[in-house]
Amino acid sequence: MPIDDGLIGGIHVARVTRAEAAADLDQHDHEAFQASTLDALLRGSLAGDLTIGELLDHGDLGLGTRNLLDGELIVVDGEAWVARADGSVVRAAPDDRTPFAVVCRFTAEIEGVVGPGGFDAVTAQVDALAPPSAACLAVRIDARVERASLRSVPRQDQPAPTLADAIAAQVVWEAHGFDAAIVGFRFPRDVDGLELPGWHLHLIADDRSVAGHVLDLEIARGRAQVEIQDELHVEVPAGVAVGRVGYDPERVRRLEDMERD
Repeated sequence: MPIDDGLIGGIHVARVTRAEAAADLDQHDHEAFQASTLDALLRGSLAGDLTIGELLDHGDLGLGTRNLLDGELIVVDGEAWVARADGSVVRAAPDDRTPFAVVCRFTAEIEGVVGPGGFDAVTAQVDALAPPSAACLAVRIDARVERASLRSVPRQDQPAPTLADAIAAQVVWEAHGFDAAIVGFRFPRDVDGLELPGWHLHLIADDRSVAGHVLDLEIARGRAQVEIQDELHVEVPAGVAVGRVGYDPERVRRLEDMERD
């Protein structure tokens, strides 16, 4: 199905224009805001119209990337940071643009201790904190990280780059022994095409020395804060094809290969 105002996988999804997004800045609980779609990235739409400043008008916690996938974006405490492919961490400029990001105005409604454990164990513990009926979760985990396998991607300047091109050029590194905020979302499989089904996490060290997309991690201990999301507003740039939304096992496999390898 195309993106239409309606219920997809237990979350109400609405497509909005940039003008509509700019006009709707009221506080909304349980609502996530997204710039473009993962399917658009897969097909090479790596230049968005939304600025980081505009993105932050819609949320204070989230993740994403910059135009031409120039680093991994982490939004925490209302600030946007970029983990660059050279390992540096810089504050995103308000006029930087994003081809893909998702944020929310985060208000924790569920809290609990997680860890020790790795990626799968910790996300399963967060899953267990939420009611079974919750389709989409936003999470912040403040944790002592023993080990993290992180990645970022360099700017893509070749003609017609795609997400696969960028991931093929990714830089992966490990970091050890630091305190961090781990932020992200869990989406249901029926939003495949819009978002990555399952967990998608980025982290940033408390001292802003380390950040990136989380491929794997081990935490000693952590405290998870969770908000259930039941609304997703998707801003799609003019001229960007939306593609089709719905579970596609092959597309999910390709995304999982790119997101966790």
